[in-house]
Amino acid sequence: MSTASATFEDRVRSWESEYLWELATPSYPAHRDRPEPDSPVRTPFQRDRDRIVHSKAFRRLKHKTQVFVAPAGDHYRTRLTHTLEASFISRTVARALGLNEDLTEAIGLGHDLGHPPFGHIGEEVLDEALQRDGRRFRHNEHSLRVVEVLEEGRDGPGLNLTEQVRDGILRHTGPERPGTLEGRVVRIVDRIAYINHDIDDAVRAGIISQADLPADEIELLGETGAERVDALVQDMVEQSRRAGDVVQSEDVGGAMLRLRKFMFDRVYLGAEARAEQEQAREALGALLAHHLAHPELVPAPDPGADSLQWVTDYLAGMTDRFCLMSYENLAASADSPAGPPPEVGD
Repeated sequence: MSTASATFEDRVRSWESEYLWELATPSYPAHRDRPEPDSPVRTPFQRDRDRIVHSKAFRRLKHKTQVFVAPAGDHYRTRLTHTLEASFISRTVARALGLNEDLTEAIGLGHDLGHPPFGHIGEEVLDEALQRDGRRFRHNEHSLRVVEVLEEGRDGPGLNLTEQVRDGILRHTGPERPGTLEGRVVRIVDRIAYINHDIDDAVRAGIISQADLPADEIELLGETGAERVDALVQDMVEQSRRAGDVVQSEDVGGAMLRLRKFMFDRVYLGAEARAEQEQAREALGALLAHHLAHPELVPAPDPGADSLQWVTDYLAGMTDRFCLMSYENLAASADSPAGPPPEVGD
């Protein structure tokens, strides 16, 4: 078969058989809950990527906090910029290892779709509420719920993503590792990205100084964020090829985890952040209590869910600024809403 007469799928299969690592995930065949014809010009994972990027949940990431509550500065990261950074770094690792770049990119772009407003504190508030009913809120599980249920696809609820992308989204954090090497790349790179760009933001905000960073870890990984990311990526590539899995060396991976612990202790859950986040906790807590008392006012995109799940879905979808605006409106109206709330993000 000549190159000119080969179909798009034929050419992709031929290229992948020659150039991808034997442990990589091939683009074909695609496995979806609802079978559908493949695109004549995009791989199944490219289609997943496009469905994620065109979703409302993805667009709302630009107004969701990474570390700071509704930061005023133009240069602080948001969930959207974190998602892009993590996705691009992951694609670099995938290319260096000969893995499926399209699958890696789709997982990277979708992994944080379920993050609630206000970062860690928002996840805490929703988790505490659900625990009272014997349930839990985990942003990775909610990210999967977003793409499977809450987003509207062309042929019904959910985006009907491939099982490999859904697996990578669900298992980018938590006790279970992703089933594909591409998903494992995103799992590690997610940490590489947020640890290093959050250090940059925390130093810029004056919460920590460069001198506060753990000296041994900085000496090993590098003084700047760019140096650290490069060192961590090179270590991943070298160790993974040798191991036949996506791994880090003990020295470099351990240094990254110690930097992560430092960031949780000093920044994510530190005194300065907690003081700012009390406003977020108050706002989200008040809206939660109000909407649980008035579930009829909450849009219910999933008719199979109960009122607690409706409210959780609604609040988790809010951006920081929409949540704060809704809280201010609630306080101003003295708990007397006039009609149903606007769509999340309006």
